[in-house]
Amino acid sequence: MKKINKIVLAYSGGLDTSVMLHWLKHNYNCEVVCYCADVGQGAELTGLEEKAHATGASKLYIEDLREEFVREYVWTAVKANAVYEGVYLMGTSLARPVIAKRQIEIARKEGADAVAHGATGKGNDQVRFELTYYALQPDIHVIAPWREWSYKGRLDLMAYAKENNIPVTATAEKPYSTDANLMHISYEGGILEDPWAEPPENIFQLTVAPENAKTEAEYIEVSFAKGEPVAINGNKLDPVALLDTLNKLGGAHGIGRVDLVENRFVGMKSRGVYETPGVTILQAAHRALESITIDREVMHLRDSLGVKFAEHIYYGFWFAPEFKLMRKLIDETQVNVNGDVRLKLFRGNTTVVGRRSPNSLYDEKIATFEADSVYNQRDAEGFIKLNALRLRLGGGGS
Repeated sequence: MKKINKIVLAYSGGLDTSVMLHWLKHNYNCEVVCYCADVGQGAELTGLEEKAHATGASKLYIEDLREEFVREYVWTAVKANAVYEGVYLMGTSLARPVIAKRQIEIARKEGADAVAHGATGKGNDQVRFELTYYALQPDIHVIAPWREWSYKGRLDLMAYAKENNIPVTATAEKPYSTDANLMHISYEGGILEDPWAEPPENIFQLTVAPENAKTEAEYIEVSFAKGEPVAINGNKLDPVALLDTLNKLGGAHGIGRVDLVENRFVGMKSRGVYETPGVTILQAAHRALESITIDREVMHLRDSLGVKFAEHIYYGFWFAPEFKLMRKLIDETQVNVNGDVRLKLFRGNTTVVGRRSPNSLYDEKIATFEADSVYNQRDAEGFIKLNALRLRLGGGGS
């Protein structure tokens, strides 16, 4: 085992990282500095400093990254309409690079020669954290306890915590692994590992069940500037307040629940349950505004990159050179995505009912089914025949 003098541990105070703090301290016999990124997990931060010191940390950094997380990461995904495998909005994936980036900055500040994270050897997060570490600090030493120690699962960690008087909230009856931030909450483990089992209603924290949601529809307007949301119902809000507001609005209407079996980067399939009310609303609104503000071929070109863009976020390649290039392209497509979208929220559904923009490419005079003097319908005959030429030359094969 390489001699390590100081470790900066990405710490949440949950079961895994609480055990890791104690384990790192005793197995590496070195100073451990804890770092917790506030990306909107809220109450989870309460009492964290006392807990970290009691478990062996020499210091705890709590960094408020909410503004950067939403502005630079969540809004980027919204502008790109980034969705992994057609369903997952990637709340966990988007938080990892901003967390890991600041962890490296703290490691430099502290003169630490190693960083550690709580991701398992089976999941995506180990890749996301470590690709960011190495992109920003190529010579950093990375410690991943789940790939080193002999413990096999969360029940083993619960036993370790009990044996060493480490306070944790996880229990054998509710062993779910959750990840919360301003964008979403994810749930894995326990009964959720059975893809046939319906998620227990008591796990959900951001949304009510659609059947128990408000009995009347609610209309809202979301305004965008260069593809980024800036106001709700005419009230300008900073990114954190805007997303928080939409989460509450969507949650009250049961919007944003997703249950899927996804393909992890490491190769296995995994069942995850997610709540993402605010960004679910934003995705619908943003796409609607794009429909009247972006040229057809530009939109199709951007959409052709959608799968690759989402994969890069999901896999952890946020700081890869090709991803930086794609981000520049996405930003260029959003220059004219300005305006307002009106939506109806009701019983789990987000329905677009209106869109307007000073940069609209939609022209009612051209699109009308009534008489017009702009479009000569006879011109369509030649257009169709030219496009049919290769089909006619093909002989009408089946």
